[in-house]
Amino acid sequence: MTHLRQAMLEELHRRNYAASTITYYVKNVEQFARYFRRSPDRLTQTHLRTYQAYLLRERKLAPRTVKLHVCAIRFLFNKILRRRYLVEETPYPKTPRRLPIVLTVEEVQRLIAAARTLTDRTMLMVLYSTGMRNAEMRHLQIGDIDSRAMLIHIRHGKGGHDRYVPLSAALLATLREHWRWMQPRTYLFPGTLHNWRVDRPITPKVVWDACRRAAHRAGLTKRVSAHTLRHSFATHLLEAGADLRTIQLLLGHAEVRHTVLYLHLSRRHLQAVANPLEALAIPAPETVYKSRRLHQR
Repeated sequence: MTHLRQAMLEELHRRNYAASTITYYVKNVEQFARYFRRSPDRLTQTHLRTYQAYLLRERKLAPRTVKLHVCAIRFLFNKILRRRYLVEETPYPKTPRRLPIVLTVEEVQRLIAAARTLTDRTMLMVLYSTGMRNAEMRHLQIGDIDSRAMLIHIRHGKGGHDRYVPLSAALLATLREHWRWMQPRTYLFPGTLHNWRVDRPITPKVVWDACRRAAHRAGLTKRVSAHTLRHSFATHLLEAGADLRTIQLLLGHAEVRHTVLYLHLSRRHLQAVANPLEALAIPAPETVYKSRRLHQR
């Protein structure tokens, strides 16, 4: 198992996979081998199909999560063990298409105002005003803030791509106050080690806790995360008149088909469509025969 793990790590690094992807792939393959109590090189595609059913039926994992497990195991089989399995023989589970949660402008205002600390407020404002991903914000550095050009440089985004996003005046004022109080060296939001501040990025849990606390204090019933603010950012831009291509570039989407999703969330676009029912001459509901009530008065 040790030599396979090392070979997999080397191949993942050679292909320049993200650090989070490398950790996830290795962890999933280890769980796969632990389930059958065998070394991964002694497992076959039949084991993979059995394991896939186990993840869906017994562990009740979401289809997207199971897909990531299958990706990791297929990487092992195809790239490390050199087994050429057809995709059709190990299909990905069908994933239901659900629309993401989006906050209204008023809800975003309440959320930011309810932040418990200055750091929490600054993180929430960065997420909403730029549409950054959780990992992109956590790795944001002092030098990425260009107050002269009023731009923020996002380095090594999803897929390793860089991009620029606008820096609003309101966010700049909050960032300056945060910098004066925190005095960070490299990373804008430095993490901690044994309760002592260190010059390294914060963990994903810090961002999650900031969103959760603010949502609770604001009295929001919607589930709020960093990605919720990202979806809200894109939707509100679309409702304000921004075009899809601009939003695609700001979000760092590789293809515009991923950005088209926000057309389903924009109230301005949904309400701009004429409803065919309005063109029908239908009698008033008061004139329609009403059936007998089935419950006691």
